[in-house]
Amino acid sequence: MSSRPVTAGVIAGVYPERDDTADTQAAGSLTDALHAAGNRLRGRANNPKRFVSRVNGLADELRSQSDAQLQVQTAELRAALRREGLQEPLVARSFAIIREVAERTIGLRHFDVQLIGGWVMLQGAIAEMETGEGKTLTASLTAGTVALSGTPVHIVTVNDYLAQRDRDAMAPIYEALGLSVAAATQDMELSARRDAYACDVAYCTNKTITFDYLRDQMRLGTQKSPLHMRLDRLYGAHGRTRELLLRGLYFAIVDEADSVLIDEARTPLIISDQSQANDEEDMVKQALDFARQLNENAHFSVNRGERQITLTKEGKAQAAELVTSIGGLWAGTKRREELVTQALTAIHLFEADKHYLVRDDKVQIIDEFTGRVMPDRSWERGLHQMVEAKEGCRITSRKEPLARISYQRFFRRYHRLAGMTGTAHEVRGELASVYRLKVHRVPTNRPANRTVLPTQVFATAEQKWRAIVTQIDALHSQGRPVLVGTHSVAASEHASQLLTAAGLAHQVLNARQDQGEAEIIAQAGEAGRITIATNMAGRGTDIRLAPGVAEAGGLCVILTERHEARRIDRQLAGRCARQGDPGTFAAILSLEDELVQVYDGSLAYRIVRACLSGNRRLGHRIGEWAQTFAQHRAERMFSRMRRQLLKADKQMGTTLAFTGRPE
Repeated sequence: MSSRPVTAGVIAGVYPERDDTADTQAAGSLTDALHAAGNRLRGRANNPKRFVSRVNGLADELRSQSDAQLQVQTAELRAALRREGLQEPLVARSFAIIREVAERTIGLRHFDVQLIGGWVMLQGAIAEMETGEGKTLTASLTAGTVALSGTPVHIVTVNDYLAQRDRDAMAPIYEALGLSVAAATQDMELSARRDAYACDVAYCTNKTITFDYLRDQMRLGTQKSPLHMRLDRLYGAHGRTRELLLRGLYFAIVDEADSVLIDEARTPLIISDQSQANDEEDMVKQALDFARQLNENAHFSVNRGERQITLTKEGKAQAAELVTSIGGLWAGTKRREELVTQALTAIHLFEADKHYLVRDDKVQIIDEFTGRVMPDRSWERGLHQMVEAKEGCRITSRKEPLARISYQRFFRRYHRLAGMTGTAHEVRGELASVYRLKVHRVPTNRPANRTVLPTQVFATAEQKWRAIVTQIDALHSQGRPVLVGTHSVAASEHASQLLTAAGLAHQVLNARQDQGEAEIIAQAGEAGRITIATNMAGRGTDIRLAPGVAEAGGLCVILTERHEARRIDRQLAGRCARQGDPGTFAAILSLEDELVQVYDGSLAYRIVRACLSGNRRLGHRIGEWAQTFAQHRAERMFSRMRRQLLKADKQMGTTLAFTGRPE
């Protein structure tokens, strides 16, 4: 890992970031030129062919040069970019040089569609590129060009493995350009992450960089104006700025942008400290005991879609009666009702092997969008302790928040933000309104060769799983690899039991068996291989087909339950038929799937079940409509929740600013 600090172009002593409440950026920084250049480039977004032609026109000239001559060209380009900014002729030359360097160093040459993707991101937009189109290599064009202009770049991805993998894969390109590059991962010491962020290009995860930003804000407090920052330099090695992790928020490229900016934006990022409450364990156990004595509908109502419990008037009265003989903290109405509500939430809305794992006497949260365990995260306001007590685990101390921020507010603070993903079209309106990001679809390098089979919807889960096993068996006998996508750890293990009973050898990839993820996914394209996976499903990694598999029909992906967002279903479908390879996608569902049960209700169930018992083809069609309707309801609800979080985060930020506290 290269850790050479690069400060050229950065105003020393200043922590640049954008005002996330305004549509304009602060003046006086190097990013003014970047902002202006981005606006110029954006005006030409509808003519990418001209830009690609310009880049291709430089290919012969650069190919004929020696490595030493190319280094001279790069040095001259770097000076010109810093002097003149991101002018189109300079950007085209930069892309051409980076493409030539990539071919010489790692043996990969950017396709024309990747030039378009890099061009889109340089404008401060999201490049929607089909899975398998080489987004990691595409990002090197944008990041390399911006870094050569003297602006630090953060490439943000969804986990440490991808951050380190992409850094290692692209490092030869950046180093040949004279740029430093590093990965800032969660397991690194703070000083090592500081060195990583000091490089021209830093790969990191969304969680790591957001928490590091919060740590910086806590250190700066309210005294973070440019004047305060410059005065702080007078303290030399004892100044606060020497301990900051980041240099500011200049330019970010967000990989899997829809996952980071949309899916994970429902939960704020919070830095907490352990509380000193000595009666925590008794209070939690009492709350659970009281909650178990309350009856649904009579004493409380459950909204499983929004994951919310509401006490009725009778429930509040019953809770007050139950604690009559205890007193103390239970005497306060607000405190009592909050404790009982949290206990009810833990009992009725959070399930083991779906929302969390119990491992080594600890409750570990499962990220519902990635399927991965988040061992360092906990639910707030005592909910985590309620779940621990419910599962009979050791109860940890409640954590008190010290600083918090939502992803919406954090990423809006970058002077320029860009992204790439295979699935952004469905949320383009929200990306535009919240982050000021436009979405541009990038054509595929080769025509798609994916066969989408008609959706099958069965009345019961038992019928669905029987059909899935039959389908897998038939594909396996043809020598085709199969990837089975499930919604939870429990569902993946249920599928595993069924396949074992059917005598079908397979691999399972979920939060409980997450070791060797890359190796499991790398083997998923072998002939006859059966892989069961939750949402993790190797997102960000390629499933390459073994010899002879393409001739057999390629990889078949089976969706066993729709997710709350169409984009996640599309991501799963994108595991097959990459770069022109053949592949098949099939959805085999049931009316007992959680999505329909939570967001559609019993009416749809009765209607579709009646159709399935008569005209099966009509039943499948109406069943698919019921699934789609439920999915739309879920998407609207989560969008509303994200807007509410952003509003609440802004209000809290205003309140804390008024009181003089950071964030």
